[in-house]
Amino acid sequence: MSDCPHDPAAEGARMSFDGEMSYGDYLSLSQVLTAQHPVSQAHDEMLFIIQHQTSELWMRLAVFELEAARSALQAGRMGQAFKVLTRVARIFEQLNSAWDVLRTMTPSEYTAFRGDLAASSGFQSHQYRQIEFILGNRQPAMLKVHEHRPEWHGVLTEELNRPSLYHVALTMLFDRLRGASVPEGLLQQDRPHSADDRVRALWAEVYGDTTAHWQLYELAEKLVDLEDYFRRWRFNHVTTVERIIGFKRGTGGTSGVAYLRRMLEVELFPELWHVRSDL
Repeated sequence: MSDCPHDPAAEGARMSFDGEMSYGDYLSLSQVLTAQHPVSQAHDEMLFIIQHQTSELWMRLAVFELEAARSALQAGRMGQAFKVLTRVARIFEQLNSAWDVLRTMTPSEYTAFRGDLAASSGFQSHQYRQIEFILGNRQPAMLKVHEHRPEWHGVLTEELNRPSLYHVALTMLFDRLRGASVPEGLLQQDRPHSADDRVRALWAEVYGDTTAHWQLYELAEKLVDLEDYFRRWRFNHVTTVERIIGFKRGTGGTSGVAYLRRMLEVELFPELWHVRSDL
């Protein structure tokens, strides 16, 4: 091993960035790394803030990619849609891993600053709501939570006026298998999608002859994969909350673990799960 100090400049590395864009400039790190403002003296509040901020950044990417996937499906660019849906599933895998870090915080450590959070809660995340709306779990009553921020309320209201990702998939399903539009009343944009036997029968056709319907088959599996990771994220959320606060009410006023457990029962693409019993 050489005792000579290493000088990256000797290899051509750029060492001076006066007047030039650097790594930190490009990523706006001055703003990102100074966006943590604990309101207590508790050591673990920094973990709590960064965990939620990074989760919101991953959700920002999830929204961006889900919108791209929906647009690609609508335009018939199936390969692009499949690639993006795979990425979204991995984003939720990344979000899942974040709970492992947060679970290193004990009930005693969280209690030290929980009261300083006031009514703030992940329940109020507009990006999480946007993801749910895009995927099809549309609860218009939840818009009220965001009325205090017109820009967020507007984004969510606009999303309710667009077809969900699953609506786009079902439109393609009926068109390719029946050469017809989706039956009237099946796609309700202002409420969650409910399981429908007609849709289940069409997916059964796809799974019954995957060679003839390969693109629809691949689309179905991409959607199942996405919901699989999304469910895992929800489950880990419940487990983390129960581990840290037990069955206390959430800071946002929800019933806490009881509320989160009900969310585990939500099916985004119900027919894709139910059809497995028919195969």
